[in-house]
Amino acid sequence: MQPPLPLIDVSGTPRECGIAYGAAAADLIAANTASYMARFAGVAGIDAERARGYGALFREASRRHAPRVAEMLDGVAEGSGVAVDEVYALNGRTELIYSGEPHECTAIGVLGERTASGHTLLAQNWDWHPDQRPYALLLATRDERGGEVLALTEAGMLAKAGLNDAGLGVCVNMLGTHRDRRDGGVPYHVLLRAALEARHLGAAIKAVCAPPRGASINLLVGQAFPGGTPGEVIDLEVAPGDVGFLHPADGVLTHTNHFETALSALDTLKGIGGSSFFRSARARRLLGAGPIDEPLLRAVLRDHGGHPQSICRHDEPDAPEGDRTESLYSLVMDLDERRMSIAAGPPCTAGAYHDVWVGKTA
Repeated sequence: MQPPLPLIDVSGTPRECGIAYGAAAADLIAANTASYMARFAGVAGIDAERARGYGALFREASRRHAPRVAEMLDGVAEGSGVAVDEVYALNGRTELIYSGEPHECTAIGVLGERTASGHTLLAQNWDWHPDQRPYALLLATRDERGGEVLALTEAGMLAKAGLNDAGLGVCVNMLGTHRDRRDGGVPYHVLLRAALEARHLGAAIKAVCAPPRGASINLLVGQAFPGGTPGEVIDLEVAPGDVGFLHPADGVLTHTNHFETALSALDTLKGIGGSSFFRSARARRLLGAGPIDEPLLRAVLRDHGGHPQSICRHDEPDAPEGDRTESLYSLVMDLDERRMSIAAGPPCTAGAYHDVWVGKTA
């Protein structure tokens, strides 16, 4: 059964992967870039020239701190024919549109000690502006070192939630602090890809914590270890200049769009409010005290408590344009099996989840 969105499968060096991806999805990348360039102007007051200027800064920071990711993005620009600074502005869309103002997503991690299968599981609803739904895709890459990554992303970007052949997976939530800014750091989505390129959990954590950042981000990261060794899950609340971390309680971690650690940076959601303040705790509660399997995770991702601003998020067309959001895709990842199960959202209407395995996309 085919996944509910396009799947692009490429291989080679980072540059070769980027060129092949750019060529295969050229129309989608051009359309997505144009969509965001219009949103930069309409939502954030950033015209095309300024957006490209920010893109140049993002490219410089990425080339310095995540060079292999930057090689791939340079290749995306070459293969798609989209200006390279616009590709980097696209990958910095969080910094340019929502700096300091987090939007939705609910992420879950479960250790093998709590799962019915004994496997390490991650799950997430990706909540984003409904107009961006047509530009989502799955990107599968195999690099010259043998590393394989499967990621949900937006056309022209390299990663959002995903997993790799080393059994390492990442889910993501947007966060916001008073330190967030539009320049001076490696973009949020470049950090995500750098984490997914890592071969082990410590390297993924370093890939996110070490570079300078302009925007806050939460990563729920897990890895299934070989040889029967129990897997691990950790949550990283990453802000410019600071990092907090959370560990599973009773084998479970959940996270939404507010800080749960005592960072020195001011959480901007405290001055905005929203459903984040109950969704994370609700997800933990709905998982219960017994064994957790994939049907239960999917049921939690379909939850309508607090509708429409629920775990299963629904669009509010009358909301300000920059605040509209909906669960575009819902996914569960089995890190031991290297499998992503994905459904078009909102998940309450999605029906079947479609399985895609790392290294078995062709």
